[in-house]
Amino acid sequence: MKTICLYFEIHQIVHLKRYRFFDIGTDHYYYDDYENERSITDIAERSYMPALNTLHDMINENGKYFKVAFSLSGTGIEQLEMHAPQVLEKLQAMNETGCVEFLAEPYSHGLSSLANEETFALDVKKQAAKIEELFGKKPTVARNSSLIYSDDIGAQIAALGFKGMLTEGAKHVLGWKSPHYVYNCNQAPNLKLLLRDIELSDDISLRFNNSEWDGYPLFADAYIDRIARLPEEEQIINIFMELSALGIAQPLSSNILDFIHALPGCAKEKGITFSTPTEICKACKSVGNLDVPDTLSWVDEERDCSCWLGNAMQREAFNKLYSVADRLRIANDPRINQDWDYLQASNNFRFMTTKPSNVGLDRGIYSGPFDAFTNYMNILGDFINRVNALYPLDIDNDELEGLLTTIKNQGDEIEMKDKEITRLKARLEKLEGAEKKPAKPKAEKKPAAKKAPAPKAEETKK
Repeated sequence: MKTICLYFEIHQIVHLKRYRFFDIGTDHYYYDDYENERSITDIAERSYMPALNTLHDMINENGKYFKVAFSLSGTGIEQLEMHAPQVLEKLQAMNETGCVEFLAEPYSHGLSSLANEETFALDVKKQAAKIEELFGKKPTVARNSSLIYSDDIGAQIAALGFKGMLTEGAKHVLGWKSPHYVYNCNQAPNLKLLLRDIELSDDISLRFNNSEWDGYPLFADAYIDRIARLPEEEQIINIFMELSALGIAQPLSSNILDFIHALPGCAKEKGITFSTPTEICKACKSVGNLDVPDTLSWVDEERDCSCWLGNAMQREAFNKLYSVADRLRIANDPRINQDWDYLQASNNFRFMTTKPSNVGLDRGIYSGPFDAFTNYMNILGDFINRVNALYPLDIDNDELEGLLTTIKNQGDEIEMKDKEITRLKARLEKLEGAEKKPAKPKAEKKPAAKKAPAPKAEETKK
């Protein structure tokens, strides 16, 4: 029986402000608060809330038949918590239905998987912990930022204990193979891979409102018919996209939500079900290894990482950023860590791209890739200066780790002794209080009542 795995990504860009060279060393705040609030409020109103309301209605109308999966970046969650908490509340309400799965991904929505294995592992663990905090469920399936994947990355995800991973069904990787099966990681056979169907996904997320497209207008019954006509043995249909496709990339005026709403009814008529990624990983066996020696993603025609690292500017910014990754991980300073998460976000490198793309790129405040590079490098220069001020370069990583471990151990020992001192003080006060308490006066003994003399025998006779 064919089943559809419907998945949506939720990520929000953290916009950087205009930062001049002369701001380095004097201004340590890098963000455009007005634009961050405006953009998340706008996308929540035009896309997230209408789309989630529709998906929630679909669950309520179809019971356990309709299911859907989401992943949220940690930085996106932070923006939602500050400016659009209603989105998280809606997701929590949907979670209570039991028909929603939340996936793990890097907290920063960054490129750490391409640079530093330890940083990548911490990034994923941090986001998974946040998901468990919000929704009460620990993710068992993961995805990387923009579905970035390779054999090495799959092995890293498997080592973190995940049972499955989402990635792109790229033609240059699959060759003659179909994306409609479950595969497994070449280096970690226990990690199952679900591959995005590019055509079926992009028909909704990219082409739905394009009147020049051959498939326009797209109707739900015709869309499901295409899935039903696939070969009988091809049973796993993975439709992955950003949630913002529903309302932003494809405006609400295009009736995109009516299309989405009609999918379960049409699928039920054809005997097609809906499943979450974990359900598929549990129910379906892998048909074989998927060899991905080179990194792939779901971006652009090349389906690789060239949109982030394709030119010298991007690579210079990337290398400089991750040059301090080990020191930041060792130091684990909360104030530095938040900036670290925001500066890792992949969109910072995407704004520097010089590649032509069939998908429009909004660079925000930047006039072009060199402008984006210059602004980012100014911020990065100040950030690295702050790191070096806290942890000087003349202390190597091993020495720094040793010093910080000693400090932490001393802190733990001091905390333990403080608790012991507090306990002993409380006990001493209790003993002193008992000593100072006046003794109760002894009760005076009352004289015993005199007994009446027994009557004499003569009186008794009378």
